Amino acid sequence: MTDPATFTVRHAEPNDYEAFQQIMAGPSVVRETMQLPFPSVERWRKALAEPAEGAFNLVACVDSEVVGQIYLGTFPHKPRRRHAGQIGMAVRDDWQGKGAGSALMQATVDLADKWLNLSRLELEVSTDNEPAVRLYKKFGFSVEGTLRRYALRTGRFVDAYMMARLRQDEP
Repeated sequence: MTDPATFTVRHAEPNDYEAFQQIMAGPSVVRETMQLPFPSVERWRKALAEPAEGAFNLVACVDSEVVGQIYLGTFPHKPRRRHAGQIGMAVRDDWQGKGAGSALMQATVDLADKWLNLSRLELEVSTDNEPAVRLYKKFGFSVEGTLRRYALRTGRFVDAYMMARLRQDEP
C-alpha cells in the first residue's frame, strides 16, 4: 500500500487529457460516476484546454504519473451560490484505496477553505459506494438526503446520497 505522503497534488494541465481519459475509462470509475463508458480522448482534451469559469481541476500524481483527479466547480455568476462548490472525483481503478482520494480531498478542502472562501462543499455519491462515503465523512461531509432512483447504472436505477460539508468558521 502506498503512503498518502507519496502523492503530489497539482493543478491539471491541458496535456493531462490522456491520463483523464484513462482514469475515466476504468470499470469502477464508470460504475461510480455519472460518466458513460468509452470516454473519448478529445472530450478530455477540450475540457482541460477550455475549462469553465469557476472550475478547478486538480490531479494526484505518483512521480509524474497522474492517477486521480478531482473537480471543484464554483458559481461565479450565481450570487446566491457563490459560497458553495460542487465536487466530482475519480481515481484510476488500480490506485483506488491507496490514498490518492485522501490527498485530492485534502487539497480541495484547503483550496475551498483557505483560498476561495467557500463555506459549503457538496457532492452526490451512490449509497452503496461505502469506501467513498467513508472518505467523504472523514473530511467532514454528512448525508443531507437520499436521492431515490438517482441514476442509471448497468441497466438499473441506483440511489445516491446528497452529501455536504459546511465549513466551521473560527470564533
